[in-house]
Amino acid sequence: MKLSHAKLVHITTVPESLGFFTGQVGHMKAQGFEVHALASPGDLLDTFARREKIPVHGVEMPRRITPLRDLVAIARVRRCLRQIRPHIVHAHTPKGGLLGMIAAWSARVPVRIYHIHGLPLMTARGYKRILLRWSERVACRLAHQVLCVSHSVREVAVAEGLCPAGKVKVLLNGSINGVDADGRFSPMTQNAGARAKTRQKHGIPADALVIGFVGRVVRDKGIVELVEAWNILRQEQPSLHLLIAGPIEPQDPLPADVVEQLHHDPRVHLAGRIDDTAPLYTAIDVLALPTYREGLPLTPLEAASMMVPVVATEVPGCVEAVEHGITGLLVRPYDARALANALRLYLNDANLRKLHGLAGRERVLRVFRQEAVWDATYHEYTRLLYEKGLAVPAARTQATQHIDRYRQPREAVELVDDLGRR
Repeated sequence: MKLSHAKLVHITTVPESLGFFTGQVGHMKAQGFEVHALASPGDLLDTFARREKIPVHGVEMPRRITPLRDLVAIARVRRCLRQIRPHIVHAHTPKGGLLGMIAAWSARVPVRIYHIHGLPLMTARGYKRILLRWSERVACRLAHQVLCVSHSVREVAVAEGLCPAGKVKVLLNGSINGVDADGRFSPMTQNAGARAKTRQKHGIPADALVIGFVGRVVRDKGIVELVEAWNILRQEQPSLHLLIAGPIEPQDPLPADVVEQLHHDPRVHLAGRIDDTAPLYTAIDVLALPTYREGLPLTPLEAASMMVPVVATEVPGCVEAVEHGITGLLVRPYDARALANALRLYLNDANLRKLHGLAGRERVLRVFRQEAVWDATYHEYTRLLYEKGLAVPAARTQATQHIDRYRQPREAVELVDDLGRR
């Protein structure tokens, strides 16, 4: 059967995760897909609907495993799917994947995709780890295709027995949406005063060196080790500042003494949740991500695209976001002194910061272009639809033509060389 209008539903537990698909939704709509989004209700879900001009569906889905509430959520998701009658359900994150795959299987959706963004079980213990392992296995079993945001996390999923190796794949070099390296996260799109303006906004002197962190302010992101490293470095460099952008979340909370220091150190600046993070990268000199686990973290790629070097931990996901010794440095997780030592290298060497920053942008242009990820996702959708006898036109898009312009690494390098000269 040939479809003139295939219906696609993205399912995430919370509407914040829908930000992963900025730009991608419009690309799929241009290819003939009718795109819907389903997540817990809230202002962010409504904002996403207005921005992307698509229908959205609010169903309360608790982030933690709560059997009775989860059964209610599954029934409501199933009801929505039976009303929409999608051809593809693409579910994301562990809880969204579990509830979405059960509901889609029950509603007999022709194509079911579960996308692994990360594996919380990697740092979980005891009963929680057992529950997370079970939920991953169920989601993978009910999906027709399992996708993973990085090759290193795919290896963990297979090694842990969560999914058979033949059923889980990584599109291109990974990432759910790539990086908008030509637009939002291009140094050329930021005006000359962005660095000074952003620093002034957060009370940071224009001539200070700044360590940045962008992400959820929780224990799993290594904030405890970041504060310990900060305490070492702040004594050595009186003009050093720390800028932290992201919400302090009650789940996986920080120790009280760490929260106390973050709020009362005059050289620590808490920016809270920031929707447009690009100006923040202009204001910092090095990005720190001392996380314990990741899928494929976006902030190191965004920073690299903005020519900012990165210090991250040597864990699955980060090992693909940061090329050690070329675009940044990787250190052992849970090791505050190693983190401080790596950050110090960048703080004391402006030439090294520039060298690794330029290399980072070149790599993003070459490996993580947004249009390439969209195109690969589109072709995966059409492949799965064809297998179910639901063919859709395989059109060559402007995005594909755009990719061809920069397919050769030399051309990407020339772009970065030009930026470096400017």
